[in-house]
Amino acid sequence: MSTLAEGFSDSIKNALAVLPEKPGVYLMHDAEGKVIYVGKAVVLKNRVRSYFRNLASHTPKVRAMVAKIAEIETIITSSEVEALILECNLIKKYRPRYNISLKDDKSYPYLKVTMQEDFPRLHMTRRLMRDGAKYYGPYADAGAMYETMKLLKTMFPLRTCRKMNPDRPCLNYHIKRCLAPCAGYVSKDEYGKMIKSVCMVLDGRTTELERDLKQRMQQAAEEYAFEEAARLRDQLQAVERLNESQKAVTNNGGDMDIIGFAQDMTGNCLQIFFVRKGKLIGRDNFFLQDGGEAPQEVLTAFIKQYYNEATFIPREIVLPQLPQAEEQQLIELWLREKAERKVELLTPQRGVKRELLQLANDNALKLLQERLRKGSLSLKNDEQAAEELQQALGLAHSLERMDCFDISHTQGSETVASMVVFRNGSISKKDYRKYKIVSAEGKPDDFKSMQEVVYRRYKDYEDLPNLVVIDGGKGQLSSALEVIRGLGLADLPVVGLAKREEEIFIPHQSTSILLDRDSAALHLIQRIRDEAHRFAITFHRKLRGKRNLVSVLDHVEGIGPKRRQALWKAFKTLDAMKAASVEELASVDGMNSTAAQALYDFFRLELPEKKEVLR
Repeated sequence: MSTLAEGFSDSIKNALAVLPEKPGVYLMHDAEGKVIYVGKAVVLKNRVRSYFRNLASHTPKVRAMVAKIAEIETIITSSEVEALILECNLIKKYRPRYNISLKDDKSYPYLKVTMQEDFPRLHMTRRLMRDGAKYYGPYADAGAMYETMKLLKTMFPLRTCRKMNPDRPCLNYHIKRCLAPCAGYVSKDEYGKMIKSVCMVLDGRTTELERDLKQRMQQAAEEYAFEEAARLRDQLQAVERLNESQKAVTNNGGDMDIIGFAQDMTGNCLQIFFVRKGKLIGRDNFFLQDGGEAPQEVLTAFIKQYYNEATFIPREIVLPQLPQAEEQQLIELWLREKAERKVELLTPQRGVKRELLQLANDNALKLLQERLRKGSLSLKNDEQAAEELQQALGLAHSLERMDCFDISHTQGSETVASMVVFRNGSISKKDYRKYKIVSAEGKPDDFKSMQEVVYRRYKDYEDLPNLVVIDGGKGQLSSALEVIRGLGLADLPVVGLAKREEEIFIPHQSTSILLDRDSAALHLIQRIRDEAHRFAITFHRKLRGKRNLVSVLDHVEGIGPKRRQALWKAFKTLDAMKAASVEELASVDGMNSTAAQALYDFFRLELPEKKEVLR
């Protein structure tokens, strides 16, 4: 045992000594208790101990992980398949640092058909729930998902309202975008046939849907239901156009997912082609960060995580490289139980499937190359702009960090300041700060406001920038400089940027700097100034909106703070308050008939100044 865990803590040695010889899942924790890795094992004792044997033979990533392990937790399961499912769910829950993460901290959308409702809706969701609804996805390309949803709502007059209003149908009915189930204009059975058609499109069963629509259209015509026949004809034509746009790729009419793979120094890309009934109906791509794993490991992790969430599992999953033999058998068994039919993982050597796989691989590689090119180009441009600005201003140090300040208020009220930060020419939102100004509240004084914000920012000397940009001319620059130099920051470079001519003012220089209109340096300093202005005015509008929400009732005689609070609690919104009768207003706690009548009359005044307040 000593040779097995040489150099490790007693808690690790004790954990290794009592590992069970059963299938299950293991969780590795660091010194802070955070889960850094989740894995599964046929025999927990053998698998977990293997991490602590022959460390030199492990990959750098595994060695780095083992060095951080402070605690080992195990969960015994009744079978290998149960361990695999639990592993997927725990990786999704904890997002461990050393696991391959499919979603890369993003939440992919699904299309949801609310089959649990009498008249189902189609909408987007990011949450999978066991509520009886049908889910389609996940969609890595949200734009493609919205296009699909738009197409289906054009083809089929589905209801879109969350709560049906039985009083009268909405505008969608009158423009023929809804069958108005709320008003009883369509039966549950007829609406259900339309929902079935929607699901057939999402399943890729367009040929079968064509046959169904033709049959229903002919039946409606024979029954002289010409309006219904015309509606079915329009749907049929839309499906035919969709069918023509989908490329037939196999003759056997089968369902399969073809997963292409590419890897470079920036990460991994997987491209999935969805083939349904022999037709290529769409594709998705996923990017995964590179942790030094072999392609086989990445593909295996991807299959487990993707199909743990996927709403449809085809009969065949085509891969450039199969998992290890035992792992492949386990995954196929798990997928078979999940899909309730046989599911096969395969790597074709020739034929149409091989050609499609190569095409998916080529697409994955192309996406990686494009991402690398765009990323490096953007980084290069930002860094070059920062270097160009440094030279234009004659600064000794590179602009690793730039702080920019702006003030926003309305005639002195709700005065706020913003600080935005660029690092090496790129936005660094985690460093942004916003300030409520107290020294100049109630009167417009940008100079005093600027002095307050720079004092609050630099009084503690934390994370000092290489350049401070003040949004304003010589006056704002002088005000800020007085405080900054007074704090003892004699060497901190500070400049002002005037809006009119884009002049850059330098302390103790009589002439301003005018950068070339097409220079990257000017574009950079404009970007940081505009971003500071956007951030400040957004914060100011938020505070002003909160103030105005309350101030509406301040104009009503007899409404004080307690009655105002009671009114908001009772009616929630201004519109509800406006629509209330005098009796309903008077019934609120603390109100009386006089105050209620005054409020009722106030809402019905036609004074321009009062309208401005209500907006």
